[in-house]
Amino acid sequence: MIERFLTSEILEQVADMPAIALLGPRQVGKTTLIKFLVSRIPKNVIFLDLESNQDRNRLQDAELYLSERENNLIVIDEVQRMPELFPLLRSLIDRHRIPSRFILLGSASPELLQRSSESLAGRITYLALQPLHWGEISSIFSYQQHWLRGGYPEMLLATSDKSSNRRMNDFISTYIERDLPLLGLAVSPLVIRNLFTMLISVHGNVLNMADLSRSLALSSPTVSRYLDFLENAFIIRRLQPYYVNINKRLTKLPKLYIRDSGMFHALADISTYESLTGNLLVGSSFEGYVIQQIIAQLAYNMRPYFYRTADGNELDLLLVRGGVPVLGIEIKYSNSPKLSRGNYIASKDLGNIPLLILTPSASDYKISENVNVCSLQTLNSYLLNMNLIG
Repeated sequence: MIERFLTSEILEQVADMPAIALLGPRQVGKTTLIKFLVSRIPKNVIFLDLESNQDRNRLQDAELYLSERENNLIVIDEVQRMPELFPLLRSLIDRHRIPSRFILLGSASPELLQRSSESLAGRITYLALQPLHWGEISSIFSYQQHWLRGGYPEMLLATSDKSSNRRMNDFISTYIERDLPLLGLAVSPLVIRNLFTMLISVHGNVLNMADLSRSLALSSPTVSRYLDFLENAFIIRRLQPYYVNINKRLTKLPKLYIRDSGMFHALADISTYESLTGNLLVGSSFEGYVIQQIIAQLAYNMRPYFYRTADGNELDLLLVRGGVPVLGIEIKYSNSPKLSRGNYIASKDLGNIPLLILTPSASDYKISENVNVCSLQTLNSYLLNMNLIG
């Protein structure tokens, strides 16, 4: 079992809250993680999988079944399959409000998030389980392997890169053809497949909705709705621009990334590390990979953005706490990186914040008092020293 960064937070929240929801895409390891943690929870634990007909039958009279087991911790897997449970869970919690009543596991969906937030406000904590972070498996896999294959356990642990790529392609097909419709995205699988293909060229770039809509022959509101859904399902990330300074002409459109690098590579037909390093997409792929590694472990009070002005002054990633920028990060697929004049101006615009240049494996060194170069291996030491990650 691979120890996950989220382990301690899950145990803390279970001990403190009546309910927690652990959300994330399919096959990311939610059920495996909770089954691993139950030995550390001082209560009898009952698992219900709503993809099992037997377990669904147990909940035909859900109020009776759950109220008779009010002193147990009930884990409900694939909870989005029975959204009608949420009002009942609120009632049961209010009748017997103690910590460690329910753990809800599910693939995020608009319906799941809406119903649970309406029904369980003040009674539930949401946690998101991301694909495996390199810091969780760096003793087993090189960053090159992790970057190529991504963080889904089944793909990462495959016996070869070819097998990993095949598994990811199978996963994408199943997700498009079965899982997304079950989660509520009522659209032709062919349309979603075309959208996924288009996202390869959008990855790492400012999202131009008009261009994307025109390429798909769909209206902008329709494409926007599909993207909302994919973001709620943890497939893509729209990184928002930071534009507090109203005196600057700033970009106000988000950048889009496919969250998992292995999924991006499968969609782009990249199956080996050699083909990745020789591909024109290598720079945007590395940028997306690093951004996922950083954002996946940010402290709860940190907010990620990018920064760009009409004059070309920019930073790939801007970390903000309490509305105040604290660190700018430039991501370079090079071990001999150079900052542009626009990077320095961006730092000055934002209050002369420190800059970190992230490279694949360069030795750490200072460019100036406020600018450091680091590698993936040493990145976390900088983030920890600034209390930016949890």
